[in-house]
Amino acid sequence: MASHRRPKQPSRARVTVLTVTAAAAVALTSQSAQAAPSEKPTKDEVKSKVDKLYQDAEKATEKYNGAKEKQEKLDKEIDTLQDKVARGQDDVNELRSGLGSLASAQYRSGGIDPALQLFLSSDPETYLDKASTLEQLSGQQVESLRKIQEKQRSLGQQRQEASDKLKDLAETRTELGGKKKEVQGKLAEAQRLLNTLTAAEKAALAEEEQRATRNSERAALKATESTKAKSDSGKAKTGGQSAGGQGGSEAPVSGRASSAYAAAQSKVGVPYVYGASGPSSFDCSGLTSWSFAQVNQSIPRTSQAQANIGTRINSQSALQVGDLVFFYSDLHHVGFYAGNGQVLHAPRTGANVRYESINNMPYMFGVRV
Repeated sequence: MASHRRPKQPSRARVTVLTVTAAAAVALTSQSAQAAPSEKPTKDEVKSKVDKLYQDAEKATEKYNGAKEKQEKLDKEIDTLQDKVARGQDDVNELRSGLGSLASAQYRSGGIDPALQLFLSSDPETYLDKASTLEQLSGQQVESLRKIQEKQRSLGQQRQEASDKLKDLAETRTELGGKKKEVQGKLAEAQRLLNTLTAAEKAALAEEEQRATRNSERAALKATESTKAKSDSGKAKTGGQSAGGQGGSEAPVSGRASSAYAAAQSKVGVPYVYGASGPSSFDCSGLTSWSFAQVNQSIPRTSQAQANIGTRINSQSALQVGDLVFFYSDLHHVGFYAGNGQVLHAPRTGANVRYESINNMPYMFGVRV
């Protein structure tokens, strides 16, 4: 007799699991389909991220510059201290030699004074603390011992100072290496992002940079003509209005600051390189410090330190051509005010020394050196 068993129906629990699994698969497929187009960032997104990385790199660069400046200062101080220690030791040796000659003369004339003999065999400071010993020495011997004692104390202090500075130097070199890696990491990440762009997108970004360069050239010509006109007429026009917003005076500052600004103008078109201070490449504070060095005026190497010199100018309307101008809340960027609402500066990696609107960055204040 044939079997007429009904096929076993799946349990309700199994049906529920299969339904949930299928729904999840559909959802994941849908999410993948939606996510696929956004995996590759757009040109504008890449540019925004790259600009942020360049700004972070510049922040790290100024800290790198500070550590490098400190290292160079410590190197010089240590060399000076080591030279002093060497000369001081020579003086001590000469004094001891003179005291030894006196001992030799005493020996030839009948024997060495016991106190002097004791001194020559160990540390003289032990004997200067004992009145009984001093009473046995001649005035000349006591004076020699005192000089040696003073020299040795000074040498001890100098050796300790040199040791402390050497430790500080080692820590500074470690910091310098860390900041260098940080800068290089930011720049490498920026380059990785740029490499994701198509040839057409890269060309579009290059055109934007060329446009900025052309604008800089026009601003340079306008600033030069304006400054020359003011110089010829002997009149300064303050509170000038520019296309970029409220600017300062188109008249140049007097003295070395004006000459330093002229030196910076000669470097328009030179590339930005982090940690560079000229003459063939610059970072922002490298350009300003190099420019003042050309007129025999030394200013600090970093933008933050440069912000603490001279006379502070808070209002843009009070700026004059050649004033230093500082940007961002942490003051990690500096340039020269160029008149007509423009700043002359070394902007960032991938750009050259150029003019651009002072309002392209958050202005903090100016400094008249």
